[in-house]
Amino acid sequence: MGTKLRAVVVTLFLSLLLFPLVFSASNDGLYRIGLKKTKFDQNNWLAAQLDSKEGEALKISIRKYKFRGNLGDSKDTDIVTLKNYMDAQYFGEIAIGTPPQKFTVIFDTGSANLWVPSAKCYFSVACFFHNKYKSSQSKTYKKVGKPAEIHYGTGAISGFFSKDNVNVGDVVIKHQEFIEATREPSVTFMVAKFDGILGLGFQEIAVGNAVPVWYDMVKQGLIKEPVFSFWLNRNAGEEEGGEIVFGGVDPNHYKGKHTYVPVTQKGYWQFDMGDVLIDGKPTGYCGGGCSAIADSGTSLLAGPTTVITMINHAIGASGVVSQQCKNVVEQYGQTIMDLLSAEAQPKKICSQIGLCTFDGTRGVSMGIESAVDEKGGRSAGRSDAMCNACEMTVVWMQNQIRQNQTQEGILKYVNELCDRLPSPMGESAVDCAKLSSMPSVSFIIGGKKFHLSPEEYILKVGEGAAAQCISGFTAIDIPPPRGPLWILGDVFMGRYHTVFDGGNLRVGFAEAA
Repeated sequence: MGTKLRAVVVTLFLSLLLFPLVFSASNDGLYRIGLKKTKFDQNNWLAAQLDSKEGEALKISIRKYKFRGNLGDSKDTDIVTLKNYMDAQYFGEIAIGTPPQKFTVIFDTGSANLWVPSAKCYFSVACFFHNKYKSSQSKTYKKVGKPAEIHYGTGAISGFFSKDNVNVGDVVIKHQEFIEATREPSVTFMVAKFDGILGLGFQEIAVGNAVPVWYDMVKQGLIKEPVFSFWLNRNAGEEEGGEIVFGGVDPNHYKGKHTYVPVTQKGYWQFDMGDVLIDGKPTGYCGGGCSAIADSGTSLLAGPTTVITMINHAIGASGVVSQQCKNVVEQYGQTIMDLLSAEAQPKKICSQIGLCTFDGTRGVSMGIESAVDEKGGRSAGRSDAMCNACEMTVVWMQNQIRQNQTQEGILKYVNELCDRLPSPMGESAVDCAKLSSMPSVSFIIGGKKFHLSPEEYILKVGEGAAAQCISGFTAIDIPPPRGPLWILGDVFMGRYHTVFDGGNLRVGFAEAA
């Protein structure tokens, strides 16, 4: 989750026990890690919401994608978040030490460190529910001792760095640096079925500037190419969860050819993305381009609230009414439409009507210098919400004007979108019986449209008459200059086989087989 994994927006728990995990190598020079997945069930979903604090999960997603060091944050700390485990989370098995000690880990392209619980973890209950690394039992252990801390939305794991041999499939990486976690907070880690996380991001986001596992695989000549690829099996009826292939790609995992896009920012596997389409119609929000990250550690597909709300409206998802949003529409809706009709610059409209200031590229909230504006009695939080609501309203109205809708129809549509704003927990429910009438959602990457059908973006919780369906789209707002940012998690990667090419600094997508 990455550094912050990363992940996600709704912190949910895992339920079913993990099946035995397998890995293998073949004579084609590729090394394969078999994946299993644990499904999410309704009881654990409710428990997860009890564990979260006052909608903290929504803030977690933003923390995850803060950038550190030369990317913008502290050099000593990385911001990570656990993923939301809506449909399934994918796990693989590794081993550390001589003789090997086995651990179940999330292979996470949204972070760069390897960490597992330490036998020296004495005071965190979570450690007693997982396999723990015992350095005293390994002949190849090397002491490092440098302290390490990774911050999550529900707390922080902390510990210290060590070195030992790490088995990934049939590959043995010698003297790999990793974190022995001596403190794991919250019930989240206690219930989770994974022991640790193996980060597959770039070293730029590694806590302590540790060398990622896949770097050492390349450096030690263990794989023929600095490439790894993910095939995630989204067929819930099959035991096999998928496979990671190190050293290249398996042609049995995809159809046709991959569409490759260059990595634009080393750290996460970040690239430029074009517009988002709902039922084939452009939303216009990313018409000028957006940034995206391919993140195997995130279960859902996350994006800016503005577009996620449009998508959830189109698929009939129910969210929580935002009064600030409705206030903006009621008080300023007609003015915004008039300015758009007069071809005013959309980015400046909210500052023109006094809800935002303009920093030269976008609107920023007014009154944020203090928590409360004593003269006006207005809180910065409310001002920020009104500014954000105004900017969303501008985008929504601009989209409808392009479609030649009437003013009455536009106001009605925007008010409906206000009703579809995600709940504080980030999730939005849909009617399972209406999947056949829901639109496709598409993303333009490398000039090609990548479609997701309702069956691919809706996640079912429970069985039979008690089943509930959850939208696979959740909101996350990363501010400029790093945002707007999309996190293409397992909802997307399950549909499209994904190649992470470190040699050519590119990411590739092809239809999964």
